[in-house]
Amino acid sequence: MQNPATRKPAAADKTRRPPFEIGGTVVEAGKRATIELPFSVLFDHTPMTLTVRVVHGRRPGPALLVCAAVHGDEINGVEIIRRLLKMSALKRLRGTLIAVPVVNAFGFINQSRYLPDRRDLNRSFPGSAKGSLTGQLANLFGTEIVARCTHGIDLHTGAIHRTNFPQIRGNLADPAVRAMARAFDVPLLLNAKVRDGSLRQVGSEHGIPFIVYEAGEALRYDRLSIRSGFRGVVNVMRHLDMLPPPRRPRPAGEDRPPVAIAQTSTWIRAPAGGLLREPVRL
Repeated sequence: MQNPATRKPAAADKTRRPPFEIGGTVVEAGKRATIELPFSVLFDHTPMTLTVRVVHGRRPGPALLVCAAVHGDEINGVEIIRRLLKMSALKRLRGTLIAVPVVNAFGFINQSRYLPDRRDLNRSFPGSAKGSLTGQLANLFGTEIVARCTHGIDLHTGAIHRTNFPQIRGNLADPAVRAMARAFDVPLLLNAKVRDGSLRQVGSEHGIPFIVYEAGEALRYDRLSIRSGFRGVVNVMRHLDMLPPPRRPRPAGEDRPPVAIAQTSTWIRAPAGGLLREPVRL
């Protein structure tokens, strides 16, 4: 009798999709995994990790990164990713979904935009393995996660007490970025140059089309922003042929909201002190 350990693989095994690996953890085709990348410790030596959820489809396709809470107090994206990972349609996923619900765990715990060293993670990429706490996290995220992806969606909100209308930001001069931005299907696109030290900059250096979704405000769940963001991510996945089309496609001729493309943005400041009323909703 032949030893099973030395038995030649069946013909079907030769055509099986290769596994996906992050941080030494291997995820086989058709499986999902939660991966904890060691990062640091709290003052009482409680381990702090970068938690990554991987869904590795049986069939080949793009490797899409969807991440949230790069700024620790911007939490709408955390709920968007939770809803995304619960989708039954992921059983038919083409390609690989890499979801990071909370990139900046320190800021998330402390309800802060920043890390404990008071640095902005989204201005600290690509970072350094020997740098500050923020620089180390930026380096870990860039080398272990971003470098393994083909496309990216970064989920953000406005700052504290500042609400952003649902919008997509990206370098719209890049055809792949522009196509993703339009597929997201929100009424406002902002043609934004890549900021130095941003996650988008790391993506562009790796040749990865990256878009940023901005909606709502910090430290608040906003139903409209979450619903719009969840639908947008799913739309992009369908655009990339990672998910099957909707069972009930939009009827032909149905009115779609007009898409405005802005080339610049600015804050409107109050001309005097006082209390702000908002007679016009976003």
